Amino acid sequence: GVYGYPIEIQALLFFMALRCAMQLLKPDAEGKEFMERIVKRLHALSYHMRSHFWLDLKQLNDIYRFKTEEYSHTAVNKFNVIPDSLPDWIFDFMPHHGGYFIGNVSPARMDFRWFCLGNCIAILSCLATPEQSVAIMDLIESRWEELVGEMPVKVCYPALENHEWRIITGCDPKNTRWSYHNGGSWPVMLWFLSAAAIKTGRPQIAKRALQIAESRLLKDNWPEYYDGTLGRYIGKQARKCQTWSIAGYLVARMMLDDPSHLGIIALEEDRQLKEPLLKRSNSWTL
Repeated sequence: GVYGYPIEIQALLFFMALRCAMQLLKPDAEGKEFMERIVKRLHALSYHMRSHFWLDLKQLNDIYRFKTEEYSHTAVNKFNVIPDSLPDWIFDFMPHHGGYFIGNVSPARMDFRWFCLGNCIAILSCLATPEQSVAIMDLIESRWEELVGEMPVKVCYPALENHEWRIITGCDPKNTRWSYHNGGSWPVMLWFLSAAAIKTGRPQIAKRALQIAESRLLKDNWPEYYDGTLGRYIGKQARKCQTWSIAGYLVARMMLDDPSHLGIIALEEDRQLKEPLLKRSNSWTL
């Protein structure tokens, strides 16, 4: 069940875990049975994510024109999303070329925010199709100032403001707008971004992000996260000398220097998953 669950924890990390399990299992009697069940689950999960979590300019325009309260398997607006619930920022944020997996899909509600970790893992795990992977990188390049700015890279965009951040992020005072998990910039995300860029044949994106990080991280003593719309300020409660900030940079640097390292953390397309995808009606029983 991924309906109404966040993209990163319940869907994309789950997809990656299933893909890794396929490589760990032996194709003996017991292992083969598990592998067959995993393949069925991967088909259903990839169909759901690619169909309902994906957003680009065409899909955005379709949602903008949705009819509501449709019923039966022929319904186009399957989650009964009210077009008036579209946030104002999304119309200017969406480029002509590019797209991404949104944060959440549930009945009558979609979380349109962009999440770095989920979209990068979608590329590394092959949950995103080759076309979708290219579109994600197109969006990052088109919205560089918003998503990367002066410190790679935003954990999510945009930040929640006013009272909404208290409701959704658990009222943690670190999560005020453009801080911590609410639009903060996290150096550890650098390796996810770099890996996704290298896998899609866009190493220049990784190089550009690394140059930004190298100009500040050592001087700032390797903080945990940065604040502000551009990631200009060291986080108000950020710890320094953070192992994962250092490791994120080192992994990104090593992959850029030797792209063959990408194979350690990224998966390739599985031939078993190239078969025709399950229809939505079949996925309910898996």
